[in-house]
Amino acid sequence: MAQSDPSLLAGIPTLDIRAFINGSEAEKAAFAAALGEAYETIGFAAIHGHGISDELIARLYSESEAFFALPAETKRQYARPETNNQRGFVSMGIEHAKDSEAADLKEFWQVGQPHPPANHDPLHFPSNDDVKERPAFQQTTVATFEALEALGQTVLRAIAIHLGVDEFYFDDWVRGGNSILRAIHYPPITTEPDSAVRAGQHEDINLITLLVGASASGLEVLRNDNTWIPITALPEHIVVNVGDMLQRLTNHRLKSTTHRVVNPPRAEWSKPRFSMPFFCHPQPDMRLDAMAHLVEAGAEPVDPPISAGEYLEQRLREIGLAK
Repeated sequence: MAQSDPSLLAGIPTLDIRAFINGSEAEKAAFAAALGEAYETIGFAAIHGHGISDELIARLYSESEAFFALPAETKRQYARPETNNQRGFVSMGIEHAKDSEAADLKEFWQVGQPHPPANHDPLHFPSNDDVKERPAFQQTTVATFEALEALGQTVLRAIAIHLGVDEFYFDDWVRGGNSILRAIHYPPITTEPDSAVRAGQHEDINLITLLVGASASGLEVLRNDNTWIPITALPEHIVVNVGDMLQRLTNHRLKSTTHRVVNPPRAEWSKPRFSMPFFCHPQPDMRLDAMAHLVEAGAEPVDPPISAGEYLEQRLREIGLAK
C-alpha cells in the first residue's frame, strides 16, 4: 500500500495514506519511510486515500470562484492589513517572492485558525471574516480548514516516526496552531506579462503545505539537478510539501523545495487559475531550533535558534505582507 509510483506526477512520489491510518505496524513504518525518503530528496509527495470529500473540495472551488468574481471594490472591503494580511482579502500586487521586487500575479483570501488556543494572543490569532455577499464562503473554507488541519496532523505523525521521535511529537503544537487556508485566484492574462511567472520561485514558510489540486497547470518544482518539473495534481491527490520551518527543525534533513507558478501557453491566457494551499503552522511559541539528534556531534546547527512566531513575522515582512 505504501509503495510510491515515481512516474506519476512527473517524478513526485505518490502514496496512499490509508496504509498509515489503517495499516499494520509494518505498513505504517513503510509509509513513513517512503514519505521520509521523498522529503529528504525532492521535498514533495502526492497523497491519496485521504478521505476529504470530493464534494467539499468542489464546493470550495465553486465558492472561491464566486467570491473572486465580485467587484474589486466589494472585495477590498474585506482587506485586513492590520493582521499582516493574514486574514481576509489580499489584492493583486501586494505579495512577492522573497528577494524579489516583482509582485505575484494573484489575489487571495486567507482563513485562519477557527479554534485558537485558550487565552490566545489576538495579534497571532485574529478573527475570521464572513462575506455577506457569499454567506456559504466562510463556512466552506472553515470546513476545509478543519479537514486539512486533521490530515496535516496525520502526515506529521508519519514524519515524526521517520525522524525517530514520538509519533505524536507535533500534535499539541499543530492542534490549534497558526495555520492558514489560502484561496488563490490568478486572473486571466490580458496583456503581455513582464515575466514568465505568475508566482515567483520561493519556499514555503510553514511546517508542511497541503495543496488541494489546482484548476489549471502551472506549478513547477526545482529538482536537485536544477531542472524545473511541472506538477499537476490529479483530482484525488493532495500534494504535500515541506516548508522552511520543518527544514530548520530537522537541520535541513528534510528539504523545503523551491517552487513557482508559471504562465500558461498563450492559447490559455484567457483562463483563470485557482489554487487552494493549506499552510500548516504550529503555535507561535514552538521552538524551531534544530532537533539535537539531527545535529552531528561537534557541529553547529545550520540555522540559528528562533520561535515559530518570530520566524513567521520575519518572513511576512520579507514577502511584503507585513510592514
